[in-house]
Amino acid sequence: MRASCVRQALVKVLGGVVRILVADDQEAVRKRVCAALTAQEGFEVCAEASNGQEAVEKAKELHPDLILLDITMPVLNGLDAARQIRAFAPETPIVILSVHKSRQLMEEARKIGVQGYVTKGEAVQKLIQAVEAVRQNETFFPEL
Repeated sequence: MRASCVRQALVKVLGGVVRILVADDQEAVRKRVCAALTAQEGFEVCAEASNGQEAVEKAKELHPDLILLDITMPVLNGLDAARQIRAFAPETPIVILSVHKSRQLMEEARKIGVQGYVTKGEAVQKLIQAVEAVRQNETFFPEL
């Protein structure tokens, strides 16, 4: 099934748009990710965060459908933010977005309950595929 067909099916099944929280300390990266997501049918960025603590607070407040977290952020890193989010939103899919393609970090993310992991060096299409996969209760991790 083509990615656009999957998106259309998700919108129909979910009855609306997929609301996404994007957390990354680098504003340029965050804006690029937000632009890529909002260009896709059925995706909406409901909030942005520049550190892990802000991501946790916005997740509590807004109850997004999906959360994208950078690992390396100030105040609270992405893995610790994911742990905290899991405590109050265990069903919310989380995708890690990182410059690090590390087996150890991916294994740690899986232990926390993160469903996806995308490296920043990969094409935007990989990010879209990851978001679509986790919304369908699948996991998305790169091959090492």
